[in-house]
Amino acid sequence: MVLVEERPGGASNRMMNFRTAKDTSEVLTILCLGAHSDDIEIGCGATLLHLQNLYRRARFHWVVFSAAGVRGAEAAKASELITGGCEKEVFLRNYRDGFLPYNGAAVKDEFEQMKARVDPDVIFTHWQGDAHQDHRLVSELTWNTFRNHLILEYEIPKYDGDLGRPNVFVPLDKDICQKKVDCLFTAFTSQTAKPWFDRETFLGLMRLRGMESNSPSGYAEAFHGRKLVLG
Repeated sequence: MVLVEERPGGASNRMMNFRTAKDTSEVLTILCLGAHSDDIEIGCGATLLHLQNLYRRARFHWVVFSAAGVRGAEAAKASELITGGCEKEVFLRNYRDGFLPYNGAAVKDEFEQMKARVDPDVIFTHWQGDAHQDHRLVSELTWNTFRNHLILEYEIPKYDGDLGRPNVFVPLDKDICQKKVDCLFTAFTSQTAKPWFDRETFLGLMRLRGMESNSPSGYAEAFHGRKLVLG
């Protein structure tokens, strides 16, 4: 559940502010879903760092579906860098990159097992409008499986030019944004030679979303919240 309130200030600062309804002393259970190694970290890494600072009893369930070989080792390292000393379960699967829709029944079984294992307060998953077929399947099955949960769909910048118009923003300290990017470059060394894996790209998108949300720091991550219950 989330609460909605208006930020203090004049007319130029009347962005509606969402926050989780739980007290920060309580356990916050967070389910993170990524089709590939580095998706979670790129899409919502800074928000996860922020939640870890806010909820000292944050509990993470971390699932990556295509994380074979060196990419699995990188995903494990990144999950540790992002979640720190928090309680967590990390599940790294080895489905073939680019072929998740063609393994749909097996991936669906993974979601059914997940549903029996965790009842999260918030779920981070792919945006359903993403151009990558693996990303879309994970998003679709998230909504099929967790029908009564807060789901936030993150965005991945890439060659397809498929960034949308997200409607949920998390203002972030610049230091946290820098830490996210540092984690990406520390963990995912196999990707650093790729032209899209770029510090300016990752920071630039957070700067753009910070401008759109009038973030005090100038930085934010953004999500698609297709169904939110305000209480």
